[in-house]
Amino acid sequence: LCDFIQALSPHATVLDVGGGTGVMCELAYACRDDLDFTVVDPAAGMLKHAKEYVKTHNASAEALPFGDNSFNMILMGEALHHFNDIDLAVKETARVLKKGGGLFIYDFDVNTFRGKSICSVEKLLGEPGNFFEPEALGMLLESYGFSVGFKRHGWRYTMHAELKR
Repeated sequence: LCDFIQALSPHATVLDVGGGTGVMCELAYACRDDLDFTVVDPAAGMLKHAKEYVKTHNASAEALPFGDNSFNMILMGEALHHFNDIDLAVKETARVLKKGGGLFIYDFDVNTFRGKSICSVEKLLGEPGNFFEPEALGMLLESYGFSVGFKRHGWRYTMHAELKR
């Protein structure tokens, strides 16, 4: 994450989608405290625990309450698999991200035993459980105009993408 956000200019806008308490913002802030952070999540109770430097918005990934081309970077940390409509969430992400903007995703790799186990448990608990193999998620993002790369980290992966449209 730190490597990915280094190219941002001072006061660049960063949105944490499905960010709950803003943990991804906290991690990014530890690398760059000169950025403007916003978190959006449908659980208002989670948002009240965000740090004071993070703006909060109660909304879903499928209906982001921001204008077109609003953010320089979007973060999704262990959130994508919770979204109800992945295509709509990716469409909204592309809409609010500026051209050339970055997308950073951190999630569980269903190609691993631990990733498959987490996916199964989440589905048993009634969560959407929209887990992706990194390659399949990369193809989906490319269909929305992103150039994509990813890296596996044991039973998790990080995906970094740039909106080319």
